[in-house]
This record gives sequence, C-alpha cells and structure tokens, in this order.
Amino acid sequence: MTTPVDLWGWAAALVHAAYWEHDHNCARTTLIALCEQAGINLPAVLWDAAAGMHGAGGYGAQCGLVEGMLLFLGWQGKHLGLPEDEVVQLCRAYAAGFEARFGSLRCAVLRPQGFPPELAGQHLCEGLTVEAVLFDLAFLQEACLLPR
Repeated sequence: MTTPVDLWGWAAALVHAAYWEHDHNCARTTLIALCEQAGINLPAVLWDAAAGMHGAGGYGAQCGLVEGMLLFLGWQGKHLGLPEDEVVQLCRAYAAGFEARFGSLRCAVLRPQGFPPELAGQHLCEGLTVEAVLFDLAFLQEACLLPR
C-alpha cells in the first residue's frame, strides 16, 4: 500500500490516467484505485458491472464514485468472510459518511453540469474523484478491510 505522504499524488496520477488516457468512468476508476491499494486484481465481474455506473449512465442518479465503493465493499467483505449483514452495515455507514463529507450521493448534485453533449468526454469530476478515493481508503482502513 502507498504511504500516506504519497497517497494524494498517487491518487491524483491514477485518476488522471484513468480518465484522460483510458476514458474510464468514475466507478471503474474507483475500483481500479481500491483494488490496487488492496493488492488484488480487479475482478472482471466488478469491471463489467461498473460499465454504466457513472450517475446511472449519465442520468444523474447515484454517483458512480459511491457505486464503485459499494461494489468493492460487497466483494471485499465476502472475500474476507464477513457476514452479509455486516457488509450491509458497512455500506450504510459508508453512504452516510460520503453524504456527510461531500453533501450528496447524487451525481446530479455532485456534478451539476450534468452530461450535455458539449461536455462529452470531459471528466469534470477529476478533483472530486481524487478526494473520494482518499475518503474511501480511509474508510476501508478504519474498517480493517485493507492491509496496513
């Protein structure tokens, strides 16, 4: 795992490359970051499941940053043998924490520009994504779901 001193730079570089070099959506970018920090290969099923998870395909519903983390929590919780009810509680606690930190779980609020055609290909949430990845990693460390 990356040291805390290097964490912001690592996250900023990873997010920038995921968005601008590979045109990944926010949920997939989140999954890439979390799996890298967990030292695991990103499971193909999670990659596939996250295809349209950027505000519900640009509709503006639940933020893909949240969806990516929820997918990771479910998968990692199962992988570590946590009971399902504990995973559900972690997801709930994460959603509450994300909303408290960022003000909403909705893409339409977090990305108020929406997805108009003139902004196609613009990754307007790059800074937010870096902050969300760092928030996610802190949450996972606190929940003992990442190696220390």
